[in-house]
Amino acid sequence: MFSMIALFWALCILCIINMMRYFSSLRVLLYILRDTDPLLYQSVDGNGFFTTHGQFNKQLKLIRYINNKQYLDHFDSEVIRRCDRIRNQFLHISQLSVLVVVSLAYLLIAS
Repeated sequence: MFSMIALFWALCILCIINMMRYFSSLRVLLYILRDTDPLLYQSVDGNGFFTTHGQFNKQLKLIRYINNKQYLDHFDSEVIRRCDRIRNQFLHISQLSVLVVVSLAYLLIAS
């Protein structure tokens, strides 16, 4: 039999590692956008994206851009590839987060 506590912590660590990969991929995407598409870079607050004074509405614009697959019309294939990767990473993080919550609920119910 396996330990549910060990599974919970393994899922938490896996989720944190994937979140770090996700944010790293976002940074790379913003770096690429700065060179290839300065207008999109400015419209999503590329300079202040990871700062505390960043504009939340502009940050959400990038998330919507990726979530709605608007990047498929972009002229640069590197941007399309990066956006697709970020979207997949976000979906994996969401699924892992659900598993973490389910395992936490199981731990709370079982104890």
